[in-house]
Amino acid sequence: MRDLPRGLRAGPPVDAADLLDPGPWRHRYVTANGCRFHVAESGPDDGAAPLVLLLHGFPQSWRAWKHQLVALAAAGYRAAAMDLRGSGASDKPPRGYDTATLTADAAGVVKALGAQRAVLVGSGWGAWAAWASPALQPATTAAIASLGEPHPLLALRQPWRVLTPSAAKHVARVQVPAFPEWAVRDGSMVEEVLRAWGAPGWADDAVVAEHAQALRVPFAAHAALECYRWMARSRVRADGHAFARSLSRPAAVPVLTAQGTLDGAVVPGSCRRSVRWAGAAYRWAEVPGAGHFLGEEAPEVTSELLLDWLGTLHLATDPH
Repeated sequence: MRDLPRGLRAGPPVDAADLLDPGPWRHRYVTANGCRFHVAESGPDDGAAPLVLLLHGFPQSWRAWKHQLVALAAAGYRAAAMDLRGSGASDKPPRGYDTATLTADAAGVVKALGAQRAVLVGSGWGAWAAWASPALQPATTAAIASLGEPHPLLALRQPWRVLTPSAAKHVARVQVPAFPEWAVRDGSMVEEVLRAWGAPGWADDAVVAEHAQALRVPFAAHAALECYRWMARSRVRADGHAFARSLSRPAAVPVLTAQGTLDGAVVPGSCRRSVRWAGAAYRWAEVPGAGHFLGEEAPEVTSELLLDWLGTLHLATDPH
């Protein structure tokens, strides 16, 4: 692997406050499910507009949704991009990186923002939380969109048909202690994942440096890997079996899935196979030339897909 940008490899720890980039959004902190979460919010703040909660994956943070924050707000939605548990400027507790807890976190943030329900849009682990929310947190889930991530049961039951060799290698190698955390803090794992999973040429030095910076916040590297460790353990643990059973029925809310044709993490076409876990209100979209990180690699196309789909939902405003 070639050298990373100067100052990235073995860089110093980062203060979470340095991740709160200025822009046409509002930074705030809310308490939910026993943790303090950072949220970047845009659009109407009177509590009346429909809420769209944006949930990132690995190795991302709230920054992955900057374009969508602007586009959704311009269309009249209230958009909120949260740093998931263990990420960015949110709390980094030692436990709670199973998907069920992530869904409870998201539901708690919806309530903490003063909304009754939200549309959940997820990428990576955020998409797992979105997929699980209709079953585990139905009261706060109005609809879900999964970008680049098939239904969790596909990955758990048939990982060899869903994960690319690069993604399978990544899941396996992070199961050992210590060294993976070093590779995340060092930036080498971040670079490898972004360049292997994204479309060729997308993850330039600036993209790699921005993502790596967020993972140099103390304890962020360890927390970022715990979801993968839970995924592996869940296949033989009681809590994992209970999680799988809870997701066995189709989602009772509208579902959008989208995937790039050059996805380097999930075998192209896998997301479309998630239709068996979606109800009648299901939409599928393919994004030509994009890799795994749709919201960042194809921001305009992704925002247009979301807005077109949201327009079909006839979302009611919150009665506040």
